[in-house]
Amino acid sequence: MSAPDAAELRRRAGELLAAHPPATTDRTDFLKARFDAGLAWVHYPAGLGGLDAPRSLQPVVDAELAAAGAPDNDPRRIGIGLGMAAPTILGFGTDEQKRRFLRPLWVGEEVWCQLFSEPGAGSDLAALGTRAVRDGEHWVVDGQKVWTSSAHVARWAILIARTDPDVPKHRGISYFICDMTDPGVEVRPLRQITGEAEFNEVFLTGVRIPDSHRLGPVGEGWKVAQTTLMNERVSIGGSRIPREGGMIGPVARTWRERPDLRTHDLHQRLLTLWVEAEVARLAGERLRQQLVAGQPGPEGSGMKLAFARLNQEISGLEVELLGDEGLLYGDWTMRRPELVDFTGRDAGYRYLRSKGNSIEGGTSEVLLNIVAERVLGLPAEPRNDKDVAWKDLSR
Repeated sequence: MSAPDAAELRRRAGELLAAHPPATTDRTDFLKARFDAGLAWVHYPAGLGGLDAPRSLQPVVDAELAAAGAPDNDPRRIGIGLGMAAPTILGFGTDEQKRRFLRPLWVGEEVWCQLFSEPGAGSDLAALGTRAVRDGEHWVVDGQKVWTSSAHVARWAILIARTDPDVPKHRGISYFICDMTDPGVEVRPLRQITGEAEFNEVFLTGVRIPDSHRLGPVGEGWKVAQTTLMNERVSIGGSRIPREGGMIGPVARTWRERPDLRTHDLHQRLLTLWVEAEVARLAGERLRQQLVAGQPGPEGSGMKLAFARLNQEISGLEVELLGDEGLLYGDWTMRRPELVDFTGRDAGYRYLRSKGNSIEGGTSEVLLNIVAERVLGLPAEPRNDKDVAWKDLSR
């Protein structure tokens, strides 16, 4: 059977809207019906929210449903699930895992978080020390994770832990799905420079994870994690935005609406950053087109690098453009938000929050190495830990 084309997808979207009118259908019920109709991720397999259609046809469905006033699944709130957990489960999960997790993930009934980074294993993620020890049909997990977005609202987490300390660090890791409501999972807020506690630290004490919640073979968690990380960098740096979307939008609007703030130097810097933001946007569109052929590659690291640098430079320019007003900060309230809203907040928030862009999703220094070695083919940096058992590494 041939994959559906654009006309077929429009027909199926029309059938969905006729059977479940958005104006009179409960939001969650509509989203479940959309998933079951294969119109959630059209490129996913039939029965798992898709129709085995080309990824490039997803905008056709999205436009049809948006024009009819259909609800979306609030993708910013469930971005970790959509951008990281889902493609990893699709690539490495069992049939049972795919059926159990993908539908409530896409609908937004279950929020996901990512238990990767640790206090002693951030940039060098493979050095992680959280242990998972086999106990019959379960794994007992002990350790600490940090900088965990959405852990305070998440039901599930993607987790990597060390299952064999006697082999080199990349080979002794396994990948699990962790129930955040299980005994032994403790989530503590981390208050940031913005005043909010968007991130968390997570303590795992004797947490029992069934072996049925393992993704991929034992000891091959690093390979599974690479799928997560490459998708993460694309979702951070390569999201689809319109021209003057993202961080360049607010500063461009301020420039047009406040001629009293303009100077020649600021004008030149704004022009340069506007062009760079547009180049990055178009490069992201090209990257998404390449995804039609398969999973993302290391090129996503370059996009994420550009995203971090541009956000920091643009937000710095905006604060300077506003002069004294740029020194104001609207709200220092301690709260634990469900999502990050760059464009809905003031310039001070954007300036402070963008400082984290060069850390989250892979530090810029690590991503530079990835681009150099895996994209440009430059010689790898010397390493003295490649063939050393993890337990013998100095820490």
